Amino acid sequence: MQPRDLSDHVAYEAGRGIEEVARELGRDPDEFIKLASNENPHGPSPAAAVALRDAASSVSSYPKSTHTDLTDAIAEQWAVDSSQVWLANGGDGALDYLSRAMLEPDDTVLVPSPGFAYYGMSARYHHGDVREYSLERTEDFEQTAKAVLEAYDGDRIVYLTSPHNPSGSTISLEAIEQIAEETDEETLVVVDEAYGEFANVDSAVSLLEGRDGFDARDDIAVLRTFSKAYGLAGVRLGYAVVPDAWADAYARVNTPFAASELACRAGLAAIGDDEHVARTVETARNSRAYMREHIDSHVWESEGNFALVDVGDASAVAAELQERGVIVRDCTSFGLPGCIRITCGTEEETERAVETLNAVLEDFEVDPGLATDGSGRAADANPEVPDA
Repeated sequence: MQPRDLSDHVAYEAGRGIEEVARELGRDPDEFIKLASNENPHGPSPAAAVALRDAASSVSSYPKSTHTDLTDAIAEQWAVDSSQVWLANGGDGALDYLSRAMLEPDDTVLVPSPGFAYYGMSARYHHGDVREYSLERTEDFEQTAKAVLEAYDGDRIVYLTSPHNPSGSTISLEAIEQIAEETDEETLVVVDEAYGEFANVDSAVSLLEGRDGFDARDDIAVLRTFSKAYGLAGVRLGYAVVPDAWADAYARVNTPFAASELACRAGLAAIGDDEHVARTVETARNSRAYMREHIDSHVWESEGNFALVDVGDASAVAAELQERGVIVRDCTSFGLPGCIRITCGTEEETERAVETLNAVLEDFEVDPGLATDGSGRAADANPEVPDA
């Protein structure tokens, strides 16, 4: 007895946690800071933490009423009908619901490269195939309608990420509209806005609803999550906002009670905690500005809660940073072996990360004038980890 052929599937590589790294190295967890998974450095919304404690005694019941309450609250926030909000177990759960609703066997999805691995994973789980369009490092990962449309070939779903992970670039609403207009009638354009709160751009929900001078469209869906700005990554809560014309498909593709009682209660509390979100966004903007100003290598401009840094040899630099107590994301798994991604931390965490990285770059003799040849490795980078 064997499972079906999974040779085309890849495992998702998550950022490593403090406890995992400390245990592996035989060190005290207090020695480390983790800036690898784009988590909220201020933790969850305080209101959400209270709601979680208060809800503990109610987890014996299915979350029917709280599921509805949270759906209604999100719909009110975006001024859409409640049926257009598809709650899910994280943003990846919403991706699965869209795959179930849209894909027939052997349909293709078009995904950015580099990009979030789960776009393709979800398609393959639902017997679809994956094609890619390139966001070029030498062009600062600029997102344009032209790049997407030149790669497009009748794909059933086209994924856009704004802000893009791991670069932090965004795509304009005009470009999204052009992509939707110039792709087939049966193509769905999915705009992943997991980091949308941190960006100085408007949400693509405007395109669904025909606001701000745009015509309403029935071929765009928008993804959002409570994991980042709201600090609820551990409860797994996300959602899609879909066109009104096919909103009722949710009942046919979602799992029963798609978000847990605890997740719904936390989400209801967090969505009203504007102070926590504002503080989180301000911290991220200050942190990424500090990294761009003080890191002794090329740092791409970012609209997310992270920064992409050219370090020459990502695996070696990330490993040495980890030895020195700073956990970052090696972007080799994104196809960027010369880059690391650093989550925006508190002021103290950011300063420590920058100071430690600069020391590592100096020890490795990495040229700060990187990022221009597109190779992912500086010509004079020393891949050997120095004795320490």
